[in-house]
Amino acid sequence: MSHKDTGASVGAGMSRRDVLKYSLGTAIGVTLLGMNAQIVMAQGEQVLKVAHPAFDQDWSPLRGGGPPYRWNSAWHAAPMYFDQAGEIHPYICVAWNPNADNTEWTFMVNPDAKFSDGSPITAADIKGSWELSAMPASKNQRISQVLGGVVGYTDVTGGTGTEISGITAPDATTVVVKLAAADPIFFMRVANHIAPIVKVAQARGADGAEVQDWYMPQNGVVVSGPFKPTSIDLDAGKLVFEVNENFFGTKPKLSRIEITSVEDNVTATQLLKSGEFNAHTELVTSTIVADLGKEFADGPLIPTSQHFWFNASRAPMDDPKVRQALIMAVNRDDLFKASFPDGPHVKADQILNSVPGAEDSGFVPFPYDPEAAKKLLAESTYGGPERLPKLLFVGISGPAIEAAAQFIAEQWRQNLGITAVDMKPQQDAYAGPDQNAVQIFRDDVGTRVPDAASYLLGSIASTSGNAQGKLGNYKNDAIDALLAEASALPANDPARVTKAQDAQKLFHDDYMFIPWYSQTMSRWANANVAGMEKNLDWQVAAPWDISIS
Repeated sequence: MSHKDTGASVGAGMSRRDVLKYSLGTAIGVTLLGMNAQIVMAQGEQVLKVAHPAFDQDWSPLRGGGPPYRWNSAWHAAPMYFDQAGEIHPYICVAWNPNADNTEWTFMVNPDAKFSDGSPITAADIKGSWELSAMPASKNQRISQVLGGVVGYTDVTGGTGTEISGITAPDATTVVVKLAAADPIFFMRVANHIAPIVKVAQARGADGAEVQDWYMPQNGVVVSGPFKPTSIDLDAGKLVFEVNENFFGTKPKLSRIEITSVEDNVTATQLLKSGEFNAHTELVTSTIVADLGKEFADGPLIPTSQHFWFNASRAPMDDPKVRQALIMAVNRDDLFKASFPDGPHVKADQILNSVPGAEDSGFVPFPYDPEAAKKLLAESTYGGPERLPKLLFVGISGPAIEAAAQFIAEQWRQNLGITAVDMKPQQDAYAGPDQNAVQIFRDDVGTRVPDAASYLLGSIASTSGNAQGKLGNYKNDAIDALLAEASALPANDPARVTKAQDAQKLFHDDYMFIPWYSQTMSRWANANVAGMEKNLDWQVAAPWDISIS
């Protein structure tokens, strides 16, 4: 379905994107002439004006990722949620309890929870929302992190069914979930917006799949969160959200949220500095602190880290000595300075961060030793730089990422004599069989729960997407065994942490990545905006608390 603007027509020969860029450029020009742009608000109103980094054509809250995902909490509620300090809070569900062996969990629905049309949010809506998010056609990027351990989950993701047998709703306020194996922290897995709760009668068709464009205002969208969309113009890259008057939680302080697509980082930065916008969806530049101030970029460290991963199934990464040489030839202190000289992120030496066990894991940082790296490359089956195939990076998008990748390539040139290096921005273009053409993937790994075992299960276990894809079907049986043992232990058992730490040490010795940084979840908001703190789920934890002074 095409979404056409009903407003004034654009100039001849100009696309809507061209018109928007022209308008934004004009705004900057006016500012540079000395006129201070201000946030225009009617008396008594507070309007959050957000610059969004892409012209996204899909704003369904069921995708589990992408820039639009950053705003899920504004218009959809979750069963529970984590705040910025990592503390869990009730939301749609007010209680959750396991059975004796942690293989079954019971969730109780808040009897006051209701949708924007005033109808109650029921256990059937939770069950249906989870199943809808697991349907293959929904293309939810991270639903396995939420429901992967539930009995019957693969029937839906595999396309043989539309219902997850392990999820039942015995009455309107009770959801029961049966797991294939004990999971003491399952309650943490559902406390996020990866699979938010939607009105199933509206969002799900008779075939069990998602109804096209159900989330658009012109289709009478019903929401569960504090704000509801009143206008979505995908062609113009403009969305407007206003207060959901039937929200069952705290009344929002904002009157409206306006989201406008601004693709260029430089343009977005200037508009934020001028006051034309006062927040951003995800601004990642090397000079973010210098440009917009420490408070704009500040935030808590979350259990997410960015690294350069080696595809061990692709030459020359099939030789461990080549991998070790490539790692030891990079001065990672300078790598971090080249990409984020003023922060806000923190240099990483390991995968784990911001979870129990990360501080004293026993992980020995990879050393910077150019001479040892040269020796290792000479001892490898390739014998030296002249026999190496071209090294291809993907995921090199954005100024800070480009700066980091170029620094690595220059270190390899200076210290190892490697000159055949190429870089591409998009990872999606190398999915499936073509992925084997890539040796280095830049990407993040992390967890939505504060747990070391879960972090590594999604990063280095052979069952993880990271291991199967970016690491070239990497498998270390000892690592898999340790993480399986750890995940079955109670959340407060110290052995859960130590087994995860031991698994990470084993991964260290396989030389599979160049560590880069541990991620700060920035506010991405000017100093006059309060309540923009985000959680480990990349969501504004309490969007009803956002205010503008």
